[in-house]
Amino acid sequence: MNFHLNNNNSSPSSSNSSSTPNPLRDTPSASLTTTTTTTTTTAATADDPMHSWWESISKARSRIHALATILPSSSDSLMTLADSDRPALSLLSSPVAYSAIADSLSSPASGAGSDPLCHWLYDTFLSSDPHLRLVVLSYLPLLCGLYLSRVHNSSSDSTLLPSLSGFEAVLLALYASETKSRGGKPVVVTIPDLSQPSIYHTPTKKPGGNGVNLTRPSVGVMSPPLEPMVAVKSTKRACIVGVALDCYYKQISQMPSWSKLEFCQFAAGWAGQDCPCKAEFDGGEEINANGLSNGVDLKEGDDEIEEEVVKEMENLAIQKYDFAPQSSKGARIPLPWELLQPVLRILGHCLLAPLNSQEVKDSASVAVRCSYARASHDLVPQAILATRSLIQLDKRARESAKAVATTASASSNANTPSKAKKPEILLVSK
Repeated sequence: MNFHLNNNNSSPSSSNSSSTPNPLRDTPSASLTTTTTTTTTTAATADDPMHSWWESISKARSRIHALATILPSSSDSLMTLADSDRPALSLLSSPVAYSAIADSLSSPASGAGSDPLCHWLYDTFLSSDPHLRLVVLSYLPLLCGLYLSRVHNSSSDSTLLPSLSGFEAVLLALYASETKSRGGKPVVVTIPDLSQPSIYHTPTKKPGGNGVNLTRPSVGVMSPPLEPMVAVKSTKRACIVGVALDCYYKQISQMPSWSKLEFCQFAAGWAGQDCPCKAEFDGGEEINANGLSNGVDLKEGDDEIEEEVVKEMENLAIQKYDFAPQSSKGARIPLPWELLQPVLRILGHCLLAPLNSQEVKDSASVAVRCSYARASHDLVPQAILATRSLIQLDKRARESAKAVATTASASSNANTPSKAKKPEILLVSK
């Protein structure tokens, strides 16, 4: 790639370490004294919380000012965010800023090596401020969706392929950061011995009494050790994007709702499987116009209860599993397991986390069912098992929420005192 920021992005800290003075290399005593004094001053300022706070504020404001020069149409709104007490968090939670950046990233000319917004995302992620990194991660679903859709749906002629080195530079920065944090070790999970009554039982020992267990817990490798990458090759593209999505998943609890919704819509588009089998596990329940399933029975005359229950069911039920034009983005792409695994992990959070909005949950529900249909057609066993599990958990959560809503409405009506009847007046003729 021609993007100059990719020259050393396989290790984001390499440039910082190379520019740090080496006392062993600087032999003159004056250099040693200067280095020691600088180190002592830096350590003293690092221990000062007020100095660290002000440095973080100044860094965030400078990044927002740089963004305002890139997006002049939204400069006034961005300058208002820069003047807040927490500029980085204000930028993260601003729907106006998200809309402006999303529009710029979605333009046909975006993603090239000369794209100033890609430069801004790259430099912002390499900063040491965690809140600024959250800002970059919040745009990762959009960036990955645009990148994968353009790569897999462009012309086969290499001369007509769009330049996406700007997008790739940001993805490589995230990949390098995760590679450094893992330290060359794989991501493993310990699987308990299923032959025992429960995971809390100690495995039995051999009759000889030598203290050796009959069984040992197996270890599954979720992700192999990562290799440093300086460019995005076609054979490693899914791995690099998957690792970047792992970085997003680690901070997903702090991501705004519109970022999660964007990811769910792209995931549905990536699966690209709109067939009847995606509703296979919905039990044939039909959702009527009021959002009520056929199993809900309301008594006649309970108008207040009916309105409350209907309102709750509309919030809990997915009206239809047919796609609306705005419900999915992107296009159908290859989904190897190294990419599908972090996608399903993120969808699981969007589907089941209690603090997510109902819109995010409904969008994740559609994406999971499309992923199940895609896995069923592609015959991927682990993907079928994972998506079926998420669908069953989604169904149980919605059924439980409906039952709670119905019970609460019924109990509130039982506790409501009935209106006092007017006394009857009997007319007696004399």
